Amino acid sequence: MMMQERTHKDAAGAILFDAEVSPQVGHDWFAPDYWRERGALRTQAGGRGGVAIVVTPAGECVLRHYRRGGLVASLMGDRYLWTGADRTRPFVEFRLLAEIARLELPGPAVVAAWYCRHGMFYSADLITRRIADAQTLAERLAAGRLDGELAEEVGALVARFHRAGVWHADLNAHNVLVAPDELYLIDFDRGRLRIPAVAWQQANLQRLRRSLLKLGAAADGEAAFEKSIWQPLLYRYGRTLNP
Repeated sequence: MMMQERTHKDAAGAILFDAEVSPQVGHDWFAPDYWRERGALRTQAGGRGGVAIVVTPAGECVLRHYRRGGLVASLMGDRYLWTGADRTRPFVEFRLLAEIARLELPGPAVVAAWYCRHGMFYSADLITRRIADAQTLAERLAAGRLDGELAEEVGALVARFHRAGVWHADLNAHNVLVAPDELYLIDFDRGRLRIPAVAWQQANLQRLRRSLLKLGAAADGEAAFEKSIWQPLLYRYGRTLNP
């Protein structure tokens, strides 16, 4: 299904949406309270990016509010410097996800993006379709369900994106989803298309490795992790990247 990108602008900001998914998307779609009042808010969580699961006319979706992390969060909160509509975080991510879909890569289907101007700054949100019955790789690891077979699937997943030149800015175990039918990469904030090159691809892999180690994947020792998890992942990664 070909995306039909549409933009609705007003004095406060703008909404970018896929008219093929929903012909009309209003500001209310980006307010969790709007869905709560209609009994359509399933869950809501905080964290760096506030996330809510909502049932919309386009189906069950993930509503994510952009928030800063680290020390900057105490100063800027959810505000970003305005440098033009096409350079806003949600519009860039929306269009990257549209390209990921065009490339037939397993990422979340994007529904709509929104920014609201606040003088020299803006705040923003993104809506994507929810991937049903999925767990993060971090959750699978915590449950003791990360083995060599799943590690190989993760390697193949990452290689498919790398081969297409898709760089994920925060490749970690929380951003890999394991669904019954397929594995997915999610949260492409600050991601972009790049010319495939070993340097950034390997740096991306090392980021994932650090995430797994931080979450306890080497509880039985790093040698065991290398043999049972990391080497199978790299093996399948290499075979998929260069078939």
